[in-house]
Amino acid sequence: MMNPAFSRFLLAAALATGAVLATTGCAVVRDQQSVGSYIDDATITTRVKAKFAEDRAVSALAIKVESLNGVVQLAGFAKTPDERVLAEQLARGTPGVKDVRNDIIVQN
Repeated sequence: MMNPAFSRFLLAAALATGAVLATTGCAVVRDQQSVGSYIDDATITTRVKAKFAEDRAVSALAIKVESLNGVVQLAGFAKTPDERVLAEQLARGTPGVKDVRNDIIVQN
């Protein structure tokens, strides 16, 4: 049988933990982005990267993709201006994308 003082301690610890979780909500690190929003952005990023991988004209390895609140930022290097434009078009055509910031640099 458990010591009554220890049982009260465990109950108090569980209540304190619950109170802390209730007051902090479901925020994650990325500027207090909600868990749902973070998952949506991760899904968008994955979808954009998948489109790049499927398209032979766009280098999925040379272009970095990040998403925050539905805004996709593209960075990295393209071999041609056409590749840069195509990468942006593919990103814009991805479900859930609200806007695209194209910071891709064309290498000569």
